[in-house]
Amino acid sequence: MGESTTIRISRVTHASVTRLATERHETIDETVSRAIRALRQDTMGRDLATELTDDEAAWLDTDAG
Repeated sequence: MGESTTIRISRVTHASVTRLATERHETIDETVSRAIRALRQDTMGRDLATELTDDEAAWLDTDAG
């Protein structure tokens, strides 16, 4: 894991992350990293699911040739 730091979380959250990491047979660091990635992917998915603006649609319809 290289360098590390400390973040403050509630005992309840710590217990939840610890339990999840144990169930997944991975470290807490790996579990938190996966959770962060999943949140980023969720945000990207929601962004991609929104309707295109008129400008975006026009740009996509532009002939590149």
